[in-house]
Amino acid sequence: MSDKTEGVLPDHAITAMIEDGAVAASHTMPEGQIQPASLDLRLGSRAYRVRASFLAGPTRAIADRLPDFTMHEMDLSQGAVLEKGCVYLVPLMEELALPGDVTAVCNAKSSTGRVDCLTRVIADGGVEFDRIPAGYHGPLYAEICPRSFSVKVEPGLRLNQIRFRRGQAVLSDADLRARHTETPLVDGTPLIDEGLGFSVDLSPADKTLVGYRAKPHTGVIDLTRIGTHEIADFWEELHTDQGRIILDPGAFYILVSREAVTIPPDCAAEMAPYLAMVGEFRVHYAGFFDPGFGHGVPARGVLEVRCHESPFVLEHGQTVGRLVYERMAAAPSQLYGVDIASNYQGQGLKLSKHFRT
Repeated sequence: MSDKTEGVLPDHAITAMIEDGAVAASHTMPEGQIQPASLDLRLGSRAYRVRASFLAGPTRAIADRLPDFTMHEMDLSQGAVLEKGCVYLVPLMEELALPGDVTAVCNAKSSTGRVDCLTRVIADGGVEFDRIPAGYHGPLYAEICPRSFSVKVEPGLRLNQIRFRRGQAVLSDADLRARHTETPLVDGTPLIDEGLGFSVDLSPADKTLVGYRAKPHTGVIDLTRIGTHEIADFWEELHTDQGRIILDPGAFYILVSREAVTIPPDCAAEMAPYLAMVGEFRVHYAGFFDPGFGHGVPARGVLEVRCHESPFVLEHGQTVGRLVYERMAAAPSQLYGVDIASNYQGQGLKLSKHFRT
């Protein structure tokens, strides 16, 4: 296959970009940083507490704008706590020198979204969050705003990931229908409308536990520690036998999709909102889905939900989001959950990897 094929670039193409200098880093990249269709991005050693979120704007550099917004600078080398409700900017270890035909898109990693830590990537000359234009040469920064919990971070921590693509290779609705007929993308009847729709499960077959709601006053989540935090210290269980819950304004919820979804080995996907005006809530769409997710092992999508101005009734089977599928430019050398240690393969309702199971 030509190295100029359109689509999402796989792991071996990302390795080639690193070898060619299109992706560089201030520290050696550890094993496991390259995913089947993305590259994890690592926090650097300094953080800036800023007054507000901002973009560089055309022709301007982030470093030149920092003095306008910085309240104080923090050293992360020994670990530091980023407080709930505050905005921080952290230079990343990775920087780019993209070819003229390669763009990039960033997203929070699944574990980051599941602790309600809003994080987005910005770049010099940027007019959008998480979007890097073709041919970009320069540094990357993570904007971090913990929403429900204060979090502890340190250099090298991976909160964001970046996906590279050449051209556009989004699967049309006709493509999705044909693929589902050949090999099901979802269990049950698919809702295909500018992507594969999915709904919320509020009526599980054998239990009343349907989700979790973040507690309002908790301790710190140490994002460097895996499987050590007690669920009850940070989350309230949500139970219902009525097939519905009422979302409280300002509250953050972890729910799960009714459907089990599959990402074929030659595709990647990204979670997106279904309809902007479907209700007074938002499904947090942090999350890339790598090739192989749910492939041969049914896996549901975990939904990170926040309610806005007024209480809202969410009902079983209500459509809340969609997966946008893209073709890979080439097959990855490893698949999610098959060739690598993947935290969420075969998942159902599941909190982030930081909590005891």
